[in-house]
Amino acid sequence: MQPRKGEEREDLRPGSRNAQARRLLTPQELAPLTRLSSWRSALSIAHTFGLVAFALALAIATWPGAWMLLSIVVIGIAQHGLFILAHEAAHYRLFPGRAANDFFGRLIGMVGGVSMCTYRVTHRLHHNNLYTEEDPDTAIHGGYPRGKAYLLRKLARDLAGLNAWKTFAYFFGAPAINDDTKREIRPLDDTSPELRAAARRDRLWVAGFHVAAPALALALVGAGWRGLAMYLVLWVVPLVTVLQPILRLRAICEHGAAGDLSSPLTAARTSRTVGSWPNRLARLVLFPHHVNYHVEHHLYPAVPHYHLPALHRLLQDKGALDAAEVRDFTDTWHLVFAARRSDG
Repeated sequence: MQPRKGEEREDLRPGSRNAQARRLLTPQELAPLTRLSSWRSALSIAHTFGLVAFALALAIATWPGAWMLLSIVVIGIAQHGLFILAHEAAHYRLFPGRAANDFFGRLIGMVGGVSMCTYRVTHRLHHNNLYTEEDPDTAIHGGYPRGKAYLLRKLARDLAGLNAWKTFAYFFGAPAINDDTKREIRPLDDTSPELRAAARRDRLWVAGFHVAAPALALALVGAGWRGLAMYLVLWVVPLVTVLQPILRLRAICEHGAAGDLSSPLTAARTSRTVGSWPNRLARLVLFPHHVNYHVEHHLYPAVPHYHLPALHRLLQDKGALDAAEVRDFTDTWHLVFAARRSDG
């Protein structure tokens, strides 16, 4: 049965190894891995907002001291965690109830300037059309390796806040341009009327929140202009600077420098984050909430983030990942920062 317009579907490319990997797991094996746990999602949300609260408290207590710089970095890292949780909600994997899933997903996205309902539409195209002309994310991660200097320039511009407008335009459903074909991809033109209408309403809520937030910060009792300054420095600055290179580098680690684009087993990448200190640091900064298990996520997007390690072990035991793109993060780092590929 063909999926309805606007839905995710399996990789339908002929001879897809994705389909072969799927057949290795029985429904009985998969069922417990797709079961949603409200308390585990709530714990992930509490952990991420707790990190934000800690960094805010440190900055406010020492304002305007040097500790503020550490707080900005920690808040940017935590904001990335919020983006990952909004991604879970976009897949309907945050809470079992649709209303709760969308309420918290929209709220989490809203504070980060992201329209979760719009991202749901855009991200569906990425899953359905991985590394094809219809994939809106190829503009971010395609063409690597492009050389160390090229990627460092991109990350420096991200850190300077020069590319933030592109990020938020993407999360608001702006057309994406495929660099190779120059084809314009318009995500909101390729979805159901229901999802399009939900995305439109959600964008209005996000815009309204970020118009009201500065006014609320200014009106805080006893804070005044100091409250506005804290909002801008401690929330907006990390959002447009620290967060931006994290988003880019994670996307490139997940899909950049892929050698075989025929299957999600090799067009996506799982980066192991155990062992060496660079691996463990990457887990803290780039891969919160088990998002490093990206091959597994593309194979089974119905599996919530807290079950991805178990899914990885199960697929590994069955040999499904023997030919997959699974490597230590340190190897991934060297791969995406490698010299530019020769056109010949």
